[in-house]
Amino acid sequence: MVEAIINNKSMKIDLSKDQLNIDGTSHILDILSLNNGKNLHLLYNQHSYFIEILSFNKETKSYLLGFNGQTFEVGIKNRFDQLLHSMGLDTLKSHKVNEVKAPMPGLVLSIKTAVGNDVKKGDAILILEAMKMENIIKSPTDGIVKSINIVEKQAVDKNQILITFE
Repeated sequence: MVEAIINNKSMKIDLSKDQLNIDGTSHILDILSLNNGKNLHLLYNQHSYFIEILSFNKETKSYLLGFNGQTFEVGIKNRFDQLLHSMGLDTLKSHKVNEVKAPMPGLVLSIKTAVGNDVKKGDAILILEAMKMENIIKSPTDGIVKSINIVEKQAVDKNQILITFE
């Protein structure tokens, strides 16, 4: 059984071969995948529905679906997600990264940001030379640069804090 959150409304769903059980009520279900899985044709309670999968977010396990000109966000929590939630451990995965450490010893070639800059996850923030190779160090999170603890042409050690975020 999974928990589906549709536009912030939670429901328990159990899906077998052709049966759909929603919060204890059983329904006959027939789903046909169209357009390489981007569209679904759903026969539900003798009514035909076409659903478009607009996007999928792997981190949050949520889909954005289009149906009848409306958009629905559908999140899925499997039994492991539900167990982590019941134990209070589901908030651990949302740990905010506050600093960037050197992944290896090297030489800072250039710094691509400044204190106070707003950076997005994946933005290049500095270039570190190690073993005669230039490594682009990217931001692991969205945030504002609080401090830059190194200067260009500085040698750094592994795990040395390079940049911190607010």
